[in-house]
Amino acid sequence: MTNPETLLDDRKETTVTVARTGLPALVARHAAHTPHALAVADGDTTLTYAQLADAARRLATYLHQQGVRPGDFVALLMPRSARTVVAQLALWWAGAACVPLDPAHPRPRTAAMLEDSGATLTVGDSKLLEAAGTPGATLALPGDEQLAYAQTPGDGPGPDDTAFVMFTSGSTGRPKGVAIRHGAIAELVTDPTYVTVTARDRVLLHSPATFDGSTFEVWSALANGAAVVVCTTERPSFEDLAKEVERHGVTVAFFTTALFHQLAARRSRVFSLLRTVVVGGEAMAAQHARAVLRAFPWVELVNGYGPTEATTFATTHRVVDADCDGPVPIGRPMAGATSHILDEAFLPVADGAQGELWIGGSRLARGYTRRPELTAERFVDHPTLGRLYRTGDLVSARPDGVLDFHGRTDDQVKVRGFRIEPGEIEHALREQPEVDDAAVTVRRPTPDDARLAAFVVAAPGPVPRPDALLARLTATLPAHLVPAELTVVDRLPLTTSGKVDRRALADLATAAEAIGAAEPLTPLQQAVADVWSRSLGCEVTRPDADFLDLGGHSLLALVVAEELREDLGVELSLPDFFTTPTVAGHAALVERALLAAHTDLHPDAPKDTDGH
Repeated sequence: MTNPETLLDDRKETTVTVARTGLPALVARHAAHTPHALAVADGDTTLTYAQLADAARRLATYLHQQGVRPGDFVALLMPRSARTVVAQLALWWAGAACVPLDPAHPRPRTAAMLEDSGATLTVGDSKLLEAAGTPGATLALPGDEQLAYAQTPGDGPGPDDTAFVMFTSGSTGRPKGVAIRHGAIAELVTDPTYVTVTARDRVLLHSPATFDGSTFEVWSALANGAAVVVCTTERPSFEDLAKEVERHGVTVAFFTTALFHQLAARRSRVFSLLRTVVVGGEAMAAQHARAVLRAFPWVELVNGYGPTEATTFATTHRVVDADCDGPVPIGRPMAGATSHILDEAFLPVADGAQGELWIGGSRLARGYTRRPELTAERFVDHPTLGRLYRTGDLVSARPDGVLDFHGRTDDQVKVRGFRIEPGEIEHALREQPEVDDAAVTVRRPTPDDARLAAFVVAAPGPVPRPDALLARLTATLPAHLVPAELTVVDRLPLTTSGKVDRRALADLATAAEAIGAAEPLTPLQQAVADVWSRSLGCEVTRPDADFLDLGGHSLLALVVAEELREDLGVELSLPDFFTTPTVAGHAALVERALLAAHTDLHPDAPKDTDGH
């Protein structure tokens, strides 16, 4: 009989060895040992590990023939699908680093990301490439059937080569590209001790490729011989997620904190189907964590914390019911990360005291692409602790080493899982000719809804229209950086030290109040308005009330769509939702769906005069 300690030692050795290689080697290893095991499925396509490796190698050969060389930075623009995973692997086997792009981002944002990353080529879906109008060279990727087999050029990337460039919000008005190494991702996901992922698991991929959560979703599966289940719906509803999990037998999922809170508040059936749920992006609400643990006691609930600069997660905590008596902790460093709580003199704080969290260890990013000054500012060589990343987060350590989160040392905020520098939005507002000054803060009309609120001081001349300013921001900033509300004020409130008083701004940001309705609501419009009012945190009384004008955003749209489904038995797709985002428009969609359902159930029902 094999000694259990020997097995443990073998596992540790395997983890260390794999962490010293590139990500394609992980797939090659499983393709050799379990070639017929499922690797990726997206509803239309299924790939075993052998098929995944073969498809990626053939595409890598094609990319090499088209001029892609080791050390190149190549942008990838594709809809989320099994082919996305193939394309990432192919870029790496060709020796390039991958710069994921989001089709939903406005052109100026995409152009800035391409410039800052140093990408020499953009590859991907032909229709998306044409629609995006990306600057520089582009290459539409051929279908798998068009690729002949050839030997993969080169040996693939090493652990210190760049795997991804992921962009985060920048306080100077320009996004920052974080260069993440292959070895750092491999160490994060190979035989993880902080979460259960085995070869029998299926992990859900539903995050955008530009969000570092997608790194965990794909590679926690492929590093461990599990399968990636790709949700191809661009904006999946709560019900879409549940159906995807149920259809493919998903066992592991990552949710942003805001999405987790909404699912938990509804006791979503998605939790009845999952074994492991990883949550990250913002502070986890204790009441929602407790609700899930008590309603679904088999769920392994993991609270993850970490900036992109530390490769997705730096600390994790497996949440139990007792943790929910107070703020849920962010846990201990894991998978090669280290944590250090320092004071303003960069010295360790006293036991239990609050200080700034600095992260070290083997999973730190290389730095910011083409931003050496910023890299030197945030990635510091500490005289005794080695290379550290300064997070700007305030934490304290319990006697057992578990960390508690206490907020920020600066103005950075987290909204719906996105790290946001208000300065980036303020910079974009100050660029408008009608704006003299601007400030951005976060408002919470309900405990589970955080939204960006902007305040501008008008320049001399005509007072700017809030809707016009927001429309211009939409053309330059991604959706998560566009404020939900914009208010013109005479001046910005200041603290005694002369800085913008963001607490006072939050007090100014009151919910939009409906004024006298121009016409009464129909019963169906009233039902829609009631759902809106609950979700938006303000009374909605007009049929022409606009969801976006009242502070609605994509996550609240999911909430409203789910409540309409529960209250009225009608499912609205998010494209339809945003095509007609008024009370009257939604009521018309609901009416049409109800009539269609009635006709389907009663085929002999009388039709209207047009024959419908």
